[in-house]
This record gives sequence, C-alpha cells and structure tokens, in this order.
Amino acid sequence: MALLEDLRERVARIERRPLPPGRLAVVPFGVPGIDAALPGGGIARGALHEAAGSGPDTEHGATAALLAASVLARAAGPVLWVSTHFDLFAPALAEVGLGPERVLHVEAGREVLAAVEEGLRHPGLAGVVGEVPGRLGLTASRRLQLAAEATGAIAFALRRSPRHDDPGLAEPSAAVTRWRVASLPSAPPLPWSPDTPGLGRARWRLELLRARGGEPCSWIVECPDAQGRLALAADLADRPAAQGPRAGRRRAAG
Repeated sequence: MALLEDLRERVARIERRPLPPGRLAVVPFGVPGIDAALPGGGIARGALHEAAGSGPDTEHGATAALLAASVLARAAGPVLWVSTHFDLFAPALAEVGLGPERVLHVEAGREVLAAVEEGLRHPGLAGVVGEVPGRLGLTASRRLQLAAEATGAIAFALRRSPRHDDPGLAEPSAAVTRWRVASLPSAPPLPWSPDTPGLGRARWRLELLRARGGEPCSWIVECPDAQGRLALAADLADRPAAQGPRAGRRRAAG
C-alpha cells in the first residue's frame, strides 16, 4: 500500500495544474483513412485502449509503447506511465513527441493495474499507460474503463507476453479499441536501386482489431514523427487499399 500512497501524493501535485481549455473528445491521428474507422474520428478520451506488439516484440512491447506515446504526445498534459520494472527508454518516447518532462514513471511490480486505476481516478492527467504483463480480463478492464470515464483521461493497456501467440492477449476486455502493431522493413531509399536495404523512415503494420461502434482495419504506416504524427506509407498513400480493407470487412463487436 505504500506504493499507492506515494502515487496519490505525486498525482495530487499534478492535479493542481489546470486542464487545457476546450480540449476535443478525441485525439485524431490526422490520417483520414484511420480516423474514419474510429467513432468520433480518433482515439477517444475517457476510455481504455489496448495495444500489443507482434512477433518477438510481443514480449518487449516497444512498438505498442511508441503508438501510445505518439497519441499522448498530442494530448496536452502530464502522463503517468506504470510498469512492473523500469525498462522505459525515454529517448524513444521523446522521438515521437512525448518528452520526459511530461512523463511520471511508476515502477509498480505486481501492482500495475492498481496503480493505473489509482492514477486514472485523479483529474489533471492527459493519460495513463499501464504495461500489463499478464491477463487483463473483463473485471479489471471495466474498472479501468470506468475510472477513465470519470476523469476524461486516455488509458492505454500495453499487453506484454513472452509468447506472441498467448491466448490471453485475445481474451475479451472492456477496451474501446484494441490495436496490434508490427514492425516492417523500411522502403528502399533509392528508387533506381530497389535491392538496396531500406534506410528510410521505419514502417508499421497497424491493425485495429476491435473498435466499439467501428470497424476493424489495417494499414501500412510510417512511424510517428517528432510531433507524434503517423503517415500512410509514401508509396501506398495514393492506393485505395492503403486505407484499409473495404471489401468483406465485418463490423466490430460493440
């Protein structure tokens, strides 16, 4: 309980900072094809969102962390980041726009979910990120969703597992959106030398697996820039398929 008491004191100091006036109900990606797939046109505030890496990165969660950081970089205010142990690489978050001066990191051990819920119950935070190494489940995720609704903060549950095929990652939760991010090779930097290894901007396959009231889609995107902005891959941006699979898409479960 000492951890939670310390967290309450630290967040209480943040609470005294005024919230940005007239902030939007969502944080848009700024990419029409992605925002169109999301109810409200972006990542909803006051809601829980899930993200996980793919393949070997499922264990480390680096791409999922960058996705969350890039969204929160464009949501003014401090961010509480909770993990079991300290392995957060602050320079990488800064490269996608989330500077260290905005991040309050808590090393919570086995109390990640409790610390995230406690943080979400305090107004004044732009968002709370929890790196969840085990199961999340409906009960725990509902508690986080309700806490986020009460204060309007963006909650991210970053799912980490030593197994990329961990069935626990696919279990139902109360998250409003669920994302999977996979690293892809960069495009060749020299159009006249397509066999040259890619040295261009890093790429992701960004998959929206679930969106309450929306539709699942996938996109090939260039990784976030220093302002946290994604972009469709330059050589795909003019192709209809780059906006996500329109044919045969099923509506996401509510």
